[in-house]
Amino acid sequence: MPTSKIPKFAIIGAGTAGLSTAILLARQNIHVTLFEKVNELEPVGAGLLLQPSGLAVFEHLGVLDEALKLGAIVTGLEGQLTNGFKIVDSHYTQAHPDFYGLGIHRASLCHVLENKCHEYSELITWQMNTDIQRLEESTNEIRIYGAVDDQPFDAVFDTVIIANGARSELRPKAWVKIDKPYPWGAKWTIVPECLTLEAKILHQFYDKSKIMMGILPTGATPTAHNQRLSSVFWSMPTDQLRNFLQDNQSRSDWLKVVSKRWKPAAEWLEQVIANPEEKQQWFAANYRDVVMSKFGEGRIGVLGDAAHAMSPQLGQGANMALLDAWALGQAVEISKNNNSIDHVKLWQTYHQHRQSSTAFYQFLSRLLTPLYQSDLWWAGAFRDLTFSWMYRIPYFRKEMALTVSGLKSGMLSQMQYEQIVKNKRNGDV
Repeated sequence: MPTSKIPKFAIIGAGTAGLSTAILLARQNIHVTLFEKVNELEPVGAGLLLQPSGLAVFEHLGVLDEALKLGAIVTGLEGQLTNGFKIVDSHYTQAHPDFYGLGIHRASLCHVLENKCHEYSELITWQMNTDIQRLEESTNEIRIYGAVDDQPFDAVFDTVIIANGARSELRPKAWVKIDKPYPWGAKWTIVPECLTLEAKILHQFYDKSKIMMGILPTGATPTAHNQRLSSVFWSMPTDQLRNFLQDNQSRSDWLKVVSKRWKPAAEWLEQVIANPEEKQQWFAANYRDVVMSKFGEGRIGVLGDAAHAMSPQLGQGANMALLDAWALGQAVEISKNNNSIDHVKLWQTYHQHRQSSTAFYQFLSRLLTPLYQSDLWWAGAFRDLTFSWMYRIPYFRKEMALTVSGLKSGMLSQMQYEQIVKNKRNGDV
């Protein structure tokens, strides 16, 4: 009897979703080819917050301990108004005594996942500097057409996973219900660790809905373990991002805006940013709202921001990508039979895992975003009144902490941390 061939998956995009998925497929003895546009992985940007949901997936992947060495423990989120009043006071222990978040630099996140991929070098192939142009699906295979090092190529796979970000041109257009940019974005920078404010807290500062600043503990980078960092973000309309802090005068004006409202934060910022000797690099972040009618069908699946991009409210982007990878791993395990993948069962199972949770967080993010990032005259006042009231009620405090943790699967349902962690392959640590 001839031996059935090992399934071959292509993953387009070596970001959080792509790398995590590659690991979880390789665990199941599946050949994976990772296609990435850049020559080498050098993630740019600032920090991000891994919620308990993302940390559960990290534990499932066997990389949590490595991430903890580089990241910074975050115990909660506090958001204050110009008078010092906290309208957001959410702590992970309100959801569960053992919960916490992890602030981590994008480079560190990528480093941890990339190293894990290399443990499966016999099953994971890297194809860098690749531009994928189109997919051609047939009954028994799917063919990828593109260029590697500017040379045309095509290759055949059993399944293709599209994970190349919010602006993906490869996701099936018929599946896209919404794809539009948010009118507000943010500027981010990395600075030496903030020691002025309470450690282990993501600090946010609000003035109506037009001003929002955040300071996130970010840990260290793989190349500088001893230098602890913080990420600073400043919200603004996307058409203003290009001109932010162009010269010393604009820096001075900006610091005055901050100082007028939150003097301790401004004094710290002045030390680390206003010095002309210091050359901070500010990164522009533009956000999209992407809603899909489905995440997979036939031999094509879409994961991460390519499937469900949203604003940064609730801090779920990377965490949802990690949950996508975990869910796909679970779905493959259920639909795989003697090296053959039942694609109907694969996507049915995947949608069962991810559809309701994704819809919940996208709806909530879309609802909350104007309260923090908009020109609406009433939005800030409505937020301040509503949130200050809700945080006084224990039930709502717990529900909001659970929501932030990333474990909600609907308005009245949630995933269990232990359920995500379990099913680690024997021998994985």
